[in-house]
Amino acid sequence: MAELIHYNRESMDLIHNKVLELVRIVSELETAFPGRHFTLDGHLVGSIGEVMAAYYYGIDLYTASTKLHDGQVSGRKVQIKITQQDNVMISGEPDYLIVLYLKRDGNVYEVYNRPGKEPWESAGKTDSHNNRHVRVNKLMELDKSVPVEERINPIHTIEKMKREYKN
Repeated sequence: MAELIHYNRESMDLIHNKVLELVRIVSELETAFPGRHFTLDGHLVGSIGEVMAAYYYGIDLYTASTKLHDGQVSGRKVQIKITQQDNVMISGEPDYLIVLYLKRDGNVYEVYNRPGKEPWESAGKTDSHNNRHVRVNKLMELDKSVPVEERINPIHTIEKMKREYKN
């Protein structure tokens, strides 16, 4: 099994500052190329989400690109997603799902934190790559009914997502 790495406040400050630099670059590109969107979604943002979730929730991350789950905490296998858009893509029904939202100001918010069955079942039809899309608003709605014992408790404070926070 891979070596477990834990992150501290200094590493979170570093990633926050680097995300702000990337956001400034995105803004420049969007100004230079009107009508194009250069959101940071993809492997870059996925990896940012994984290390942020590891910090906020104490998740031990698996090796990058492990199928379906990104890590585990307290015996729970967790898939981690992060977005700057209105939806996330999931490729299977995870045991647990944590979805984060990254604002263009570099702040991150918790959208969803509970078992992955409901998002998987309520997501759209499977696309040609075997993925399903689920809207952030839907995840926020599903998250409201989560019993406390079904959540993965954060070890560092993270604010819940609100509709008005969307980019």
